[in-house]
Amino acid sequence: MSGDGRPELRVAPAPNLRVGIVLTEWNSEVTEILLERALAVAAEAGTRTPTVVRVPGAVELPVVAQQLSTNHDAVVALGLVVQGGTPHFEYVCDAVTYGLTRVSLDSGVPVGNGVLTCLTMDQAWDRSGRPGSKEDKGAEAMAAALATAKVLKDLKTPSTRVGFGSDVG
Repeated sequence: MSGDGRPELRVAPAPNLRVGIVLTEWNSEVTEILLERALAVAAEAGTRTPTVVRVPGAVELPVVAQQLSTNHDAVVALGLVVQGGTPHFEYVCDAVTYGLTRVSLDSGVPVGNGVLTCLTMDQAWDRSGRPGSKEDKGAEAMAAALATAKVLKDLKTPSTRVGFGSDVG
């Protein structure tokens, strides 16, 4: 786990943005913490109450994210894939990353990727956002999705300032 270069977590005001969250039931002891942290950031930003959908596993995340993108301003995907003894880990991680990226590009709706891909459960706990953890990926995924939604909204509105924290017009 590097974390090198990670910016400070900043929460952009996002009043009235509609946010959808999809999370996996696998490894729920970790994904429920990711959800709790994502919901805390959404509340801090002032979004509408997020839509929360649970799916069986990580491979199901992109299709539900795609559906959420049809009527939400931002989507956040949360999950955990832990490496086992077969190549299945790589296939799942690649498929989920590709799928979520495709949803975002095809829909024009930002998808915050809070899917942890870890070699061990210790790494997952270190990224979960629970007290004492080194990182807070649920919060980071929500903050990124909201900041990107703001940038996209600003780009659609003629203005002299565009973007989260930007002075560029």
